Parts: sequence; structure tokens; C-alpha cells
Amino acid sequence: MIDGQSKTFALLGKIGKDDKVIWFHCSSLGEFEQARNLIETIKTEHPNHKILLSFFSPSGYEVRKNYDKADWVVYLPIDTKRNAKKFVELAHPSLVFFVKYEFWYNYIRELKETPLFQVSLILRKNHYLTRFYSAWFVKQLKNFTTFFVQDALTKDILLSLGYKNAILCGDTRFDRVSQISKEEKHFPLIEEFCKGGKKIFIAGSSWEQDEKIIAESLLKRDDIKIILAPHKTQEEHIRKIEKLFPDALRYSLANERNIQNSEVLIIDCIGILSKIYSLSHIVYIGGGFGEGIHNILEAAVFYKPVAFGPNNKKFKEARDLLSQKAATEIHSAHDLFAWADALLRDSGLYERVCRLSGDYVKNNVGATQKILNNIAEYL
Repeated sequence: MIDGQSKTFALLGKIGKDDKVIWFHCSSLGEFEQARNLIETIKTEHPNHKILLSFFSPSGYEVRKNYDKADWVVYLPIDTKRNAKKFVELAHPSLVFFVKYEFWYNYIRELKETPLFQVSLILRKNHYLTRFYSAWFVKQLKNFTTFFVQDALTKDILLSLGYKNAILCGDTRFDRVSQISKEEKHFPLIEEFCKGGKKIFIAGSSWEQDEKIIAESLLKRDDIKIILAPHKTQEEHIRKIEKLFPDALRYSLANERNIQNSEVLIIDCIGILSKIYSLSHIVYIGGGFGEGIHNILEAAVFYKPVAFGPNNKKFKEARDLLSQKAATEIHSAHDLFAWADALLRDSGLYERVCRLSGDYVKNNVGATQKILNNIAEYL
């Protein structure tokens, strides 16, 4: 990250004085996915504009540094007066979008003359902006043209802070996963693995604790094949998975012969998980025993039952799906076994949960278009 930040201003120096620049800033990969549909729609409908994409985290930058819809991809330098002033002067953006949680004091100040939007913003009652010690920071939010928020609570919080310029649009990720579900992608070896009549269990973005629970609860079932797509694909972690699942096959080593005899497949690469959820019968989303669950909408859009660990309270879509009984919270191997067993034995229950899961996504698309309608005058 430090090395990448040191190169940012040189990259920005390549921006021409006459370029019409639209700047999107995302903290990491998750925020990028929330902005992606907006970026690509603007790029298609307004090809004369150039896209500047910035990241704070290496986990976002390293994956998307060659993103073909952006004209420049950079790290965002640390939020100092000097850095912010230099960045804005070199980029001279005509529009700026900060995604979800991104509030950078000095950058916001430097953008006071530029249309500035917050996309997919979601706040909670205990957010630091609502605390007494953040009053000095909250004043800076006056530089935002519009806050495009995910839910009514966020709009109410902004109103309590003195800001009436919030528009309830929903979450742009629904649009992104809906688009992904319509893209036809084929993975012949994985499709071959899924043949044979057994039910397919996919664990998406799994962590070590998730994998231990899966091994304890499902490994001995003879009616299930398991696909593990770990969050970390480094060699050290893959070897840990292989100790839990001794007969597992790495996707990178799969061929037409050995894939037919495998019961556990490890996806030891990135970029295909969201495309293979359609091949599953039930899905477990990792991260719920650590920092928080990963993207559950990528599976739900395919009308799949989803389960995840207990650290899910910060995720609106998780709370919504749980309240509708379209998802299940897992605390132990016993819970995971019981959930999978119930769904695979009761076809009526399975079909009902599938329908609830997919309809939830279907009924929440449209945020991107609402944003586009509201920024049309600036484009």
C-alpha cells in the first residue's frame, strides 16, 4: 500500500487538462462491487468521460488494478491537507463518488466546489458520526451534494445531523449480482464435478473456522459433494484445508479424469465464485466467525438457500433474509448439519426457502438507475 501510494501522483500526472474525469473512490473490493454497475453504465452512456478509480486497501487495488472500464486506477494517498490538495488539482474531477463508508476529511474539504456524492451509504445509531466528539467532522459533510442511502434509518440519522440531501435508493449490489446472474459463464471441469446426482454444497469465501465446521458436519455425508472457495488462496491456507479434507482436489490440478472421482473440490483461485453459485443446491457464506460475513447476495440471486455464522448483525441483507426465514444463522457443526439435512430431506421446505431467497434480491434491484436519474444534470 505504501509503495502504491508513492506512485499515485505520477499516475495522476498523466491526466490531461481537457479530460472530463469522474472519480470513484472505494475502500476495498466490496465497495468496488457496489460501484461497479454505476461505473460501467456511465462509461457506456457517456464515453467522453474518463474514469478515475481509487482504492485505499491493497485487497481492492491488487485485484482491480487492471480494470478495463477505468482509465486510471490508483491508491488514495493518506488524508493530509497536502495530499488532498495535490490529488484534486491533478485529477480535476468533474464528479466524485465516495462509496459506502468513505469519509475523508481533507479530501471532502478540497472538493467543496465539485459535485460530490456518497453511494450506498448505510449508517447505524452507534456510528461515529453520531457521537458528540464527531461534531467537527460532521460539519464537513456540507460539501456533499447528495447522499444516496441504503435504508430509511440512514436517512433519518443524516436528518438528525442536519442534512436533508439524502435520497433513499437502496443497495447497488443488488443490481450488480442481478447482472452477474444473467452473464453466461461455463466452467466445464466444475460442471463435470457437479454431475452424478449428489447435492452440491458450496462454501463461499470460507475462513479456517468455517472450514472446520464444514469438515465436522458434512464430510462424512455420502449424498453431498463439497466445493470450497476459501477467502484466502495462499498455499499455506490451502494446505490447511487439505488436512481437513484429505481427499480434496485442487481446481488448479483438476482434469477430466480426476474430477470424476472427487467428492471435495477446492477453488484455489479468485474471480469465479460468483459465477458458480448457480451450480449449487445449498450455500454457506464464510466470515461469520470472524470480522463479518461476505457477500450473500451473490448466492441468493440464484435462488439458493444460504447460511452463515453469527457475526452478521452489520449486514442489512443478512438481517432481512433471516427475518424472512430465507437464511439461517449457524453457530456450530450441529447447526450446519441440521440446516443442510432439513433442506435436502424436505423438498417443500427447500423450494420455499429458494423462492424467498431469490425474490428478496429480485425485489430490491434498481438503485443504480435511481442514482443515474438524480445525477443526470451533472453528466
